[in-house]
Amino acid sequence: MPPLLRGSGRARVRLAAAEVTAALRLARALAARHATPVALRFESLGGERIGYAIYRDGDGDGVRRDDIAAGTDPLVVPRQELSHLGRGAGFGFAPGPAPRDPGDPRRRLDRLDDPIRFNQSDLASFGPFGQVTPGSVYLTDGARHQAVVRVFGRTGRTHVLWYDPDVELWR
Repeated sequence: MPPLLRGSGRARVRLAAAEVTAALRLARALAARHATPVALRFESLGGERIGYAIYRDGDGDGVRRDDIAAGTDPLVVPRQELSHLGRGAGFGFAPGPAPRDPGDPRRRLDRLDDPIRFNQSDLASFGPFGQVTPGSVYLTDGARHQAVVRVFGRTGRTHVLWYDPDVELWR
């Protein structure tokens, strides 16, 4: 039974990574299609639950948290969350020692309470030409498996890496 559970955890994280990647790609496509800034916003839903929604710039100054709160930047795609993937699968870090930083393997990650990292924001903001705020979204099954969806600024492309805690490397 334990090997089956380990495989199930990895599959749930794989599905979560695919879902986050698809949401990022949708935000990028909407920005290009409408020739206006669009952002994927990650939001705390209480406790350890995190959801995400897509907003469009409504006043020409980019998608901003205060404009979202005021209703100036309208909701384009309603909020979703990863809870349908099963217990433990979602945003966060696997228990144990902090993983190495995928951008600098000599360092360990800090701020393990923040799995969404787009500078100091929880907004992945896409411009109409495909550029985006670079950042990372960390996902786990709550046990052993850990993945990161990385977004690259100039191109808006995404890449999923998996952490191997035995050798402490992202692959």
